Amino acid sequence: MGLTASVLAIDAGNSKTDVAVVAADGEILATARGGGFRPPVVGIDTAFDALGEAVARAFADAGVSAVDHVSACLANADFPVEEEQLATALHARAWGTGVEVRNDTFAILRAGIPEPRGVAVVCGAGINCVGMRPDGRTARFPALGRISGDWGGGWGLAEEALWHASRAEDGRGGPTALARTLPAYFGLDSMYDLVEALHLEHVAHHRRHELTPVLFATAADGDPVARSIVDRMAEEVVAMATVALTRLELLDEEAPVLLGGSVLAARHPQLDDGIRELLAAKAPKAVATVVTARPVLGAVLLGLDHVGAVAEAHTRARAHYEH
Repeated sequence: MGLTASVLAIDAGNSKTDVAVVAADGEILATARGGGFRPPVVGIDTAFDALGEAVARAFADAGVSAVDHVSACLANADFPVEEEQLATALHARAWGTGVEVRNDTFAILRAGIPEPRGVAVVCGAGINCVGMRPDGRTARFPALGRISGDWGGGWGLAEEALWHASRAEDGRGGPTALARTLPAYFGLDSMYDLVEALHLEHVAHHRRHELTPVLFATAADGDPVARSIVDRMAEEVVAMATVALTRLELLDEEAPVLLGGSVLAARHPQLDDGIRELLAAKAPKAVATVVTARPVLGAVLLGLDHVGAVAEAHTRARAHYEH
């Protein structure tokens, strides 16, 4: 093989993993996909065993057994101590000479910007925000749910909609069409029936997130309660972005704010417009963009940043994923 593998890029989320073997000039030599990466559920060793199957396939296709640098953007790397634990486990695998572990939100950020400078807010099942500057400074949040001050994401939106709908039906809260639209989605007649079905798991727990699009549809039809929930989501996204921009001293200069994850990528008009209006008021120089590139591209670019690759290498890698 004429090209030497320089970077192993890993984007490992809760539901799926993408890996890429990259040459120093940015050529993607091989890629592979694996299952979810969930160390808190299965343990670090088991999680890396599963990840190793995808890495082995990519190495075999690229004709290599190791690389110079491993750029790993991993779910559940929320605190420095977790990054250190995961980096130690990665070193033990001997896939590369050097290892850098980041939270997987950094992959989405780097995939959407031409240089490592800006902020990303990701709203999928949960919500997270990270920011970075070329000098290595970063801004981030633990993003562990309510215990770390977070609100929103698909799960949070569905939970909030259920709360309002239940209270509307039994009289503790004001009226909302959610009391009708949420149970109707599952073919049920009332919130009482839906609560019972969820509690007894006649409707599987993981299906709650399917109610988020129902919330947005109800809001689009004009329901004030549903609209208020969507407005709050916009406020949370902008609050996180503004704090990250401030921490990185980017609030007073033009800087990208990348929006990613299933909830934001869906481009719901009320949420999309609300974020842009609030951002214009609180961070007028920020430039909001929805990220559509695959996050593994961000892990690739972070790896090329680390090894000091030339600009053309970044361009070549980006072209592979954005063609």
